[in-house]
Amino acid sequence: MLVAGIDIGSITTEALLFDKDKGIVGYTILQTGADSKKTAEMALEKVLAFPSKKPADVSYTIATGCGRKRADFAQQAITEITCIAKGVNYLFPEARTIIDIGGQDTKVIKVDEKGRVVEFEMNDKCAAGTGRFIEVMAKALNVDLDKIGDISLQYKKELTISSICTVFAESEVISLVSEGEALEDILYGIHKAISDRTMGLITRLGGAQPDIIMTGGVAKNIGVVKALEKALNTQIKIYVEPQIVGALGAAMLALEKTQ
Repeated sequence: MLVAGIDIGSITTEALLFDKDKGIVGYTILQTGADSKKTAEMALEKVLAFPSKKPADVSYTIATGCGRKRADFAQQAITEITCIAKGVNYLFPEARTIIDIGGQDTKVIKVDEKGRVVEFEMNDKCAAGTGRFIEVMAKALNVDLDKIGDISLQYKKELTISSICTVFAESEVISLVSEGEALEDILYGIHKAISDRTMGLITRLGGAQPDIIMTGGVAKNIGVVKALEKALNTQIKIYVEPQIVGALGAAMLALEKTQ
């Protein structure tokens, strides 16, 4: 019994195959680009090539993410909040709070023991505090995106990035550079700003209950993770590939449909 989950995000698209008996068969992550429909089709084609399967071998496909309605080959489209919760429950059954920071939005989700969404808060009106925000700052500082997390951990001075707008925050960062502030201190300030905005969502939910899980591409940034752990005063658990959790949840829901 082979099913598929497709997560079409603003920056990346993930496709995942799940087998009832074998579990995760494989997954792929592609840059979404301008044509999300074509990218979703390519992602499914690529993940099917590994186990030498064809689209006809997939019993059910569910699409999720902001571009989920573009995947017209899927039998159903389900919101990413529901799919993330389902995927996290499969990986971390004890999870009760999920922090998902993607390319364009931040979500904090509370779930029950069965992975059902109890309540959530979402910052989807501005890219501040998201993956896109980090990309803009890395470009402004001319630093490799993959290295900024590690560099920020070397900070010695706690700088504050006060602007909540990505454009104004970029100007603030450039001003800090011109003032001679150290790169690692500026990066720490950027990551702390993301943590502060995420904590605002958590506060609106009445706090976070353990276990706390982080998903999305920003979960790969150790600087953001450590800033959040410091603010929460607890450890955050992260799956080995945090970007595929939504696609995994979509596949799990697809499996339920077949049964």
